[in-house]
Amino acid sequence: MSLVKINSNYWDYLFKDDPVRPNLNNKFRLTGNRVNFLLTQDFSKPCAVICVAFTKDIPETENQLKNYSISKLSINYDKAIFYTIWSYSKGSGKDILFSTVDWLKKNKPEIKRYITMSPKTKMARNFHLKNGAHELKSNKDTINFEYII
Repeated sequence: MSLVKINSNYWDYLFKDDPVRPNLNNKFRLTGNRVNFLLTQDFSKPCAVICVAFTKDIPETENQLKNYSISKLSINYDKAIFYTIWSYSKGSGKDILFSTVDWLKKNKPEIKRYITMSPKTKMARNFHLKNGAHELKSNKDTINFEYII
């Protein structure tokens, strides 16, 4: 499996498949202090996608996510916020999550905390708890889980 950074006009068409935050456009995902990855086995078929924002604060809403990850406002960021993840094949969600953490450890050593901004669904809760996260905070519309890695 290979972890590939998604760039404008290269794999960015996959954002239309986002089941969690389909309303976030490509410009948002590809600007500011945000990065997106694809997990692929053969560079022709996607296995999973993850979207990450870098912030100083922990967002509870999409508006906070947008504001906290604006480049000018997120100087000295130390948190990676996993705000959406989806997979096309069984087990790929977990694989992309931990491959992304490995990438961040190597390429963004300033990141000290790995936190989600997850929907309040049973599927999201089960996924994160099963993969070792703990519930950090329940908000009106989202839940923040934290991975201690």
